[in-house]
Amino acid sequence: MGNIVAIVGRPNVGKSTLFNRLTKSRRAIVNDEAGTTRDRQYGKSEWTGREFSVIDTGGWVRNSTDVFENEIKRQALVAIEESDIILFIVDIQNGITDFDLEVADMLRRSDKPVVLVSNKADTFEWQYEIAEFYKFGLGEPFMISAINGLGTGELLDKVVSLFKPDSAEEIEEELPRFAIVGRPNAGKSSLTNALMGEERTIVTDIAGTTRDSIYLRFNKFGHDFYLVDTAGIRKKAKVNEDLEYYSVVRAIRAIENSDVCILMIDATHGIESQDLNIFSLIQKNKKGLVVCVNKWDLIENKEANDIKKIEKQIRERLAPFTDFPIIFTSVVNMQRVLKVMDTAVAVYENKQRKAPTAKLNEYLLPLIQRTPPPALKGKYIKIKYVTQLPNTQIPTFVFFANLPQYVKEPYRRFLENKIREKWDFNGTPVQLFIRAK
Repeated sequence: MGNIVAIVGRPNVGKSTLFNRLTKSRRAIVNDEAGTTRDRQYGKSEWTGREFSVIDTGGWVRNSTDVFENEIKRQALVAIEESDIILFIVDIQNGITDFDLEVADMLRRSDKPVVLVSNKADTFEWQYEIAEFYKFGLGEPFMISAINGLGTGELLDKVVSLFKPDSAEEIEEELPRFAIVGRPNAGKSSLTNALMGEERTIVTDIAGTTRDSIYLRFNKFGHDFYLVDTAGIRKKAKVNEDLEYYSVVRAIRAIENSDVCILMIDATHGIESQDLNIFSLIQKNKKGLVVCVNKWDLIENKEANDIKKIEKQIRERLAPFTDFPIIFTSVVNMQRVLKVMDTAVAVYENKQRKAPTAKLNEYLLPLIQRTPPPALKGKYIKIKYVTQLPNTQIPTFVFFANLPQYVKEPYRRFLENKIREKWDFNGTPVQLFIRAK
């Protein structure tokens, strides 16, 4: 199970800057205006060989002063509920505000490990201000500067020391793991119940009645795999809080712990922005994909070309990755439910597929000679040899060339498409590297 580290704190203490430093990205919009982090912030980080996920809860603040306070409390609640470790960020240059005290109070009462981080200590002079932060009762504050990286190493050492040991659940490693993901009410629990043949999860019309990720062993109809079920029951009190929060964090957990994701889309709604968010999480984590268009029975006028039209729309929305299966289901009427599983198994097998080196070269090199990469600055690019790397998470190919840096994205896509035409990698992402000989 991957560890999830959440960053919590009031606006403008540098949550996004720290997030960017930990995930080595510039994805969060960093701006001096309070509450500018709009995008749901999720990224991967790694320290001393341990990989973990970082969530910047600042992405959940709606920008208006009156709701600020409640928003920050809600973020803290989500962090307490959903993450493994909480980084509570305060601003050493501003000292303690009432906001900080309230958040500290919530964190102190939780049973999650909290690391107190006083940010913006851009020079050593600030160390004399650190004492006041002991009054939170959250232990020793770590003094860092997210901007220039001062003190972040010690902070990460501390974070990694708090991780739970890996592999908490006893599951057989060889078996494929499938996660059913999608936004609330797309029919995830109904699909799980239809497969398991029992009401494992309570299904009601309230969005977000399911809770907690567990593995369910599916062993019938000649199949044997685990469903990473994001199921269980949500405490009633929590239902009226913003579900989007929970469902995103929950999807992250399920996706990280799976091999293939079954993305459920509600046919009556079409693809919405949250579907795209979940899709990009699946991509970032390099997982196989089966798209399942559910509630197909509720669509009134199904002309023959409707399916084709909808398939085309879905592929356009999810491009450039378009080589994945789409299945139209009605879980309620048990239509094509097993087909979803057969397809997920096929995608899992495609993810393990190996293309023999001799065959690869025999097929691709003549193609490359006929359509070489476009010359750049009068230099011609020659690709001499290609091979698939063993033991990779997804099929990974290395092309050896004289000027690898000149091979651009469109040509990589051309190569990938050619590989896909010849070998069945339907549903699985593929990686291409161009290396110097």
